[in-house]
Amino acid sequence: MSDPLILIPARMTATRLPGKPLADIHGEAMIVHVWRRAMEAGIGPVAVATDEARIVDVIEKAGGRAVLTRADHPSGSDRIKEAADILDPQGRHDVIVNVQGDLPTIDPRVIAASVGPLSDSAVDIVTLAAIITREDEKTEPSVVKAIGSEIAPGRMRALYFTRVTAPGGEGPLYHHIGLYTYRRKALDRFVSLPPSPLERRERLEQLRAIEDGMRIDIIVVDDVPLGVDTPHDLDRARAILSARAGA
Repeated sequence: MSDPLILIPARMTATRLPGKPLADIHGEAMIVHVWRRAMEAGIGPVAVATDEARIVDVIEKAGGRAVLTRADHPSGSDRIKEAADILDPQGRHDVIVNVQGDLPTIDPRVIAASVGPLSDSAVDIVTLAAIITREDEKTEPSVVKAIGSEIAPGRMRALYFTRVTAPGGEGPLYHHIGLYTYRRKALDRFVSLPPSPLERRERLEQLRAIEDGMRIDIIVVDDVPLGVDTPHDLDRARAILSARAGA
């Protein structure tokens, strides 16, 4: 495999925290913090994919790269597909890592770890999950559960993703983390497919790949990075990054 290309989709239209990519965290926009975590992974070039010129401006001022994409993309996957075609039209990068733009506290090491399973030619996509430790999260629909079959310590082959409490019986439940590492051909295939029945029913786009027969492997990580969706989340992210800076 060639060096992966890390792409960070970012848009300004979040309903619960409008303009959140530009939300200030210790003097820098949140999207800059995410870009820094991706750079720290050290696995390949990084770019932000956005439909907002202000986001391009703050990334470029921080020394990074950003690309303007169309405003009408239905998902981040579609946005990074366009960005990959703009930045790498020859297809030199055969691995695309999609790091969500609202994960300023993500551990760069888990970004790097997500590439490893693609050394198996049977794997199309890699994602992350962590064991759920809080009882309330086991029944919370906003916490997506990853269901998989263990194939090695810390690695599963994904069977399903759901918002309900599953699977039943004794054993851990896994909180899905929305980072995706695609084989380039798998990304092209994924965005060419129409939304699938289970995807529409669960409102989970990764089910489109499952229903099409694509293989998703899951790396199990130690904890769930904080996704910033609300002002409270933003305050928590500031506290976490402040504590790390002081460590």
